[in-house]
Amino acid sequence: MTADNSRRRNSAPENGKRRHRLKRHAATQPAEQPPRVVEAAAPTASIWTRIDRPFVFGFLVTLGGLSAILLGLALRSLSEVLIYIAFALFAALGLEPAVQWLERHRMKRALAVVIVILAFAVVLGLIVWSIVPIVVKQIAQFATSFPETIAAFTRTDLYHFMEKQFGAGLHDLISQLQSQAQKFLSDPQQLTQLGGGALQVGGAIASGLSGVLIVIVLTLYFLATLPSMKTGLLQLAPARNRGGIDRISTQIVDAVGGYVMGMVILAFINAMVVLVLYLVLGLPFPPLMATLAFLITLIPLVGPLLFLVLGSVVALFVNPVLALVFAIIYLVYIQIEAYVITPRVMNRAISIPGSLVVIGALVGGTLLGLLGALIAVPVTASILIIIKQVWIPRQDARI
Repeated sequence: MTADNSRRRNSAPENGKRRHRLKRHAATQPAEQPPRVVEAAAPTASIWTRIDRPFVFGFLVTLGGLSAILLGLALRSLSEVLIYIAFALFAALGLEPAVQWLERHRMKRALAVVIVILAFAVVLGLIVWSIVPIVVKQIAQFATSFPETIAAFTRTDLYHFMEKQFGAGLHDLISQLQSQAQKFLSDPQQLTQLGGGALQVGGAIASGLSGVLIVIVLTLYFLATLPSMKTGLLQLAPARNRGGIDRISTQIVDAVGGYVMGMVILAFINAMVVLVLYLVLGLPFPPLMATLAFLITLIPLVGPLLFLVLGSVVALFVNPVLALVFAIIYLVYIQIEAYVITPRVMNRAISIPGSLVVIGALVGGTLLGLLGALIAVPVTASILIIIKQVWIPRQDARI
């Protein structure tokens, strides 16, 4: 009992001190206050939507319109330069698969680029040295022999059959066409005008040759600096997105390069087929028609069909039977090219539905002419890659 009483007396002061500290701590704590309601500030009106200042609003709108007009005029003035750049860039992308093939065979890129450039220069030089003089000569022969060709056509059975079907109107049309051609070639005044026009043609040829030289130089530069250009463009993107952009850009470069190289190969095969057919059938102007076949069949999908009509019409003026034979053989080749050759040559290019190819070629040709028709399919392929790699995964991630 004595020990318990002594412990109670000793603990009493301690309990009092503890209660005193708790009261003092409670007094120092701030009283709980209700949560403050923060009212959102009213959105400030943008200068573009504030029409209470009509002078500022009108000035900014006018300035924007003038800037757009000046930009459009500048792009129109630079259209020729932009076309050169586009041709050179696509040519460089077309040569890139050859450089990559040499790199896969343990060759440094610098040496691979030099070899591809030298091979490209040799092939281009051979084409200019061997084909261009013949083509120019045959163009002159075609112009001078045109009246005789029309006269020979009027002696064919096909012409007599068509004359029976269409009446005297066809005879009058052919006679007028023949007389106009003979008058143009025999009239000295017309020849003088032709000589004056020849100066303009010569100027156009000189301008075209300078454009070709610019495209070749830009192509070599783009081919040599393609990796550094790609790296520089990637640095403009945020660091977190560079991996995906690098992957997509690589796919686009491979698809466009494979397409350009494939189209050149297909056009070359097409030109060789036309050259052999014209030589075997004895049709006129084989090198000229082969060159036209190469240029026309660069247009995707519709190019071979266009040359089928052109080649058949030229052969029709010589011999209708040979024209029919050429049309049948060339039509068979078009089918072989579409179902056998094209899948093997275009194995690196992205597969594009035929409807999109036709629509893209029509839209590109309407906007940019021949250049638009040529670049329509690579641009469509690039858009499809971006849609498949960026837009569709984002849509799939949404619930």
